[in-house]
Amino acid sequence: MKLSHILGYSLVFFMIFVFDPAYVVSQSYEAVSIRDGLKDYSQVELPQSVFGSESVAFDCHGKGPYVGVSDGRILKWQDTKKAWTDFAVTSPHRNKKLCDGLTNKNLESTCGRPLGLKFNSATCDLYIADAYFGLLVVGPGGGVAKQLATSAEGVPFKFTNALDIDTQTGEVYFTDSSILFQRRVYMSIIISGDRTGRLLKYDPRTKNVHVLLKGLQFPNGVALSKDNSFLLLAESTTFKILKFQLGNSKATFFAQLPRSPDNIKRNAKGEFWVALNSGRKIQLQNEIEGAKNLKTLDPVAVKFDEKGNVIEVLDGDYGKQLNSVSEVEEHEGSLWIGSAVQPYVGLIIKA
Repeated sequence: MKLSHILGYSLVFFMIFVFDPAYVVSQSYEAVSIRDGLKDYSQVELPQSVFGSESVAFDCHGKGPYVGVSDGRILKWQDTKKAWTDFAVTSPHRNKKLCDGLTNKNLESTCGRPLGLKFNSATCDLYIADAYFGLLVVGPGGGVAKQLATSAEGVPFKFTNALDIDTQTGEVYFTDSSILFQRRVYMSIIISGDRTGRLLKYDPRTKNVHVLLKGLQFPNGVALSKDNSFLLLAESTTFKILKFQLGNSKATFFAQLPRSPDNIKRNAKGEFWVALNSGRKIQLQNEIEGAKNLKTLDPVAVKFDEKGNVIEVLDGDYGKQLNSVSEVEEHEGSLWIGSAVQPYVGLIIKA
């Protein structure tokens, strides 16, 4: 079955069983700015036969981007050479001949599948959430990443997904999307209504992992606030963004979206870009009503302020270039667009 069909059916499931348009109309859209996602758009093609730049990161010197791709590598863009170079791998015994250009999903657990990426600006180390190898870190020079954690409270990670870092403490906040299903069978999380996802914290001083929230439905993107007082967490199955207050460990509702949220990235101003990654071919009434509130019928990303107000929407205008947006990373005013399925990284130049 084609991925577009799978995503379409999953969207039907979302809308029928979990979507509540009442939340959407309660959001504030008064100051919404619409950005044309196809204007000033270009693509940086990935190396032949690889795809899926799920997350985009820039190092502490502003160099990059760095992306994790489908064959388990983390690549670095060399702007002067206009070419990608190998930077790191997550599998400790990765066979380059077997894995480079991998197309067999059944080998992901052997070759690695890096998803969430984030540099610690204080140390220049790159932290990685690999779907199969857990939480890892690699130094500024790259190479084979060091495994930091593979379980919490005695329960192994099944689907390590996204992360963010408190640069003051070095603590890493990350998601394990399910304790039952791995990434390569992610549709089982949706179809079964799985509620085993977790929000976790890794403490570099004690090397321990703490479970902050349990019982989540496909927890995905996570991003800390600018002052590190709270974080936002995407629940992909419910179309919700939760706000988790770090001081009292309390989770509250932050926003409801018309499509499934994926990664969340904070910009330099403290605003949050939420990627909306879902099937676009099926237009159910609830989605249409929610999208109308965002003043576009094809929202592929939404930018929130810290109070939950929508301040900007990225309009895909149903262009195939912006099909399946997994992340929006705002860097020096330009938007770098990640995708779990496309063979390129999108770029929308600063206006």
